[in-house]
Amino acid sequence: MHIHILGICGTFMGGIAALAKSSGHRVTGCDTAVYPPMSTQLSQLGIELIEGYDPSQIGLAPDLYVIGNVVTRGNPLMEAIMDRNLPYISGPQWLHEAILGKKWVLAVAGTHGKTTTTSMLSWILEEGGLNPGFLIGGVARNFEVSARLTDSPFFVIEADEYDTAFFDKRSKFVHYHPRTVILNNLEYDHADIFPDLASIETQFHHLVRTIPSSGLIVANGNEQSIRKVLDRGCWTPVDWFGTDEGWHIEEDSMIRLGEEKQGKLSWDLVGEHNRNNALAAIAAARHCGIPAEVGIRALSNFRNVKRRLEKRGTAGGVTVYDDFAHHPTAISTTIAGLREICGKNRIIAVLEPRSNTMKLGVMKDALASSLQDADLVFCYSGGLGWDAESALSPLGEKAVVKSDLAQLVKAIADASRPGDNILVMSNGGFGGIHEKLLAALG
Repeated sequence: MHIHILGICGTFMGGIAALAKSSGHRVTGCDTAVYPPMSTQLSQLGIELIEGYDPSQIGLAPDLYVIGNVVTRGNPLMEAIMDRNLPYISGPQWLHEAILGKKWVLAVAGTHGKTTTTSMLSWILEEGGLNPGFLIGGVARNFEVSARLTDSPFFVIEADEYDTAFFDKRSKFVHYHPRTVILNNLEYDHADIFPDLASIETQFHHLVRTIPSSGLIVANGNEQSIRKVLDRGCWTPVDWFGTDEGWHIEEDSMIRLGEEKQGKLSWDLVGEHNRNNALAAIAAARHCGIPAEVGIRALSNFRNVKRRLEKRGTAGGVTVYDDFAHHPTAISTTIAGLREICGKNRIIAVLEPRSNTMKLGVMKDALASSLQDADLVFCYSGGLGWDAESALSPLGEKAVVKSDLAQLVKAIADASRPGDNILVMSNGGFGGIHEKLLAALG
């Protein structure tokens, strides 16, 4: 079968493309604003990419169009598909029908940490000999791909609460029908599609309703929003983490389930959020028969996902890091994690408020407090519909806002000194700012 994917360069749809290719299909796709790492992965897979959504792509005559949620009504290619009554389907629905239907699905849901936790869980199952398939919203460094298909009955998936497609406004994760689910955390996000936190909680409860009574929910006991979701009705056993009664990690890195010691965690990752991610992954893998000590040992050689505190290079004595953080909670957590690495050396936070929620300005009042632990803050305001200077004014003189990328790079390079750590945070390519900074610093 020939499948043509609209919006192929998003991390999710790029993973769909990889799985379809592995299934033996001919895969082509189109998108705009193509950037690594997904464009690189698709090229390596031999998948033909077409820039833009010109209706002439109808001439490819595929058997099926798989539609990403970046595509809206009015998209010229989508309109041509609909006018001709050609077959199309959403990415999540195709995934369920073509791949997940006969698998033991392990789904990782939450506002933050999904990609890292999905990667951890996949690696634990790999080290435990289960050879899992997976679809991760980033490139897992232990595997060097974001998705793979195997003959294993186990499949690990990053379960996103964002909507499925313009014609299906349910969250993606309701399509996956998982047996094992991690509920990591739950905050307000995606202001472009959800009016409030309660509406997201409802979608999470839809997910809970799809989990069989023989399954398992691994849930963060410190998240009141998660407890609220489960209080609405739960038909599946729950393992809690982050509480003394459930899975928890002590100051000496000993992991316990209640009072019972499971083993010491020894790894390079930093931050309380990653310790919680580890607990969730170990507990979920145990549901598949992987003993906790095997999971702990696997995480000792876990390599974090690309774009999660990823060191991009050092020039002029200054180290440049890249991170996907784009929500105030993720921003403050990422800065705290880097602080564990660099100690008293300066952190220069560089932010592109690029997500739909950020562009709408819904989180702008929380932005300054999320950046307060950085020593200097630089914000790119290009394309924003709100005043970034005003939002960051509580930070005083340590915050600089520029709408021109070249001016931003120059200002950061001029302010840097040997020993500094530049933390670039964006959920996009940010105009190749990492390479530009390294060049300017050198």
